[in-house]
Amino acid sequence: MTDRPASWRMPTPKQMEKLAAETARWPGPSAAGPDAPLPAEYWESVLKDPRAEATGAPMRQRRLSEIQRHVLRVSCRRCERTVEIQTADAVRLYGGNAVWKDVAQRLLDNTCQQRTGRHEEDGCWPTFETP
Repeated sequence: MTDRPASWRMPTPKQMEKLAAETARWPGPSAAGPDAPLPAEYWESVLKDPRAEATGAPMRQRRLSEIQRHVLRVSCRRCERTVEIQTADAVRLYGGNAVWKDVAQRLLDNTCQQRTGRHEEDGCWPTFETP
């Protein structure tokens, strides 16, 4: 702690004039407020973005009937095995209402090599890939 008065933090009148002159040169805030509509160019660029085509649900949470890809691929983070299946085959085997995450877990578990006997450690750890 020091004995300096609080005035030492205040700029001098000359410094305040300099700061005022600098802020006068800066462009002011835009005329558009937070509630103002965004320009059409912004929305065009958003909609042209390839990520805009995706629906809200991630691929792994979609039903097999909703997936447009020809081949589905899942791999294990633990044993690094990869399993691929055609979407048509997956629909035929598991039904169109089956969720891809559950089907992928079944595909990996059917051929799992990492069996320890403990429920918490058994099985593969799926990671969903895009072909």
